[in-house]
Amino acid sequence: MIRLFSLIYIFVGATLAGSFIVAALTMNMFDSRSIIVAAVIGFAAAVPVSWIVAKKLQEE
Repeated sequence: MIRLFSLIYIFVGATLAGSFIVAALTMNMFDSRSIIVAAVIGFAAAVPVSWIVAKKLQEE
């Protein structure tokens, strides 16, 4: 399961981090600190999402 989680995390983490960065830029937060914080939050939010998706896929 950890391999499946890792593989899903690669894609979900990048997707959520990119989405959060776009959201930060849309809110006129152009400083580097805001962009880094948005990316870190995106990668952190991807952990439970990836775990749930991997768990659901493993059940099938």
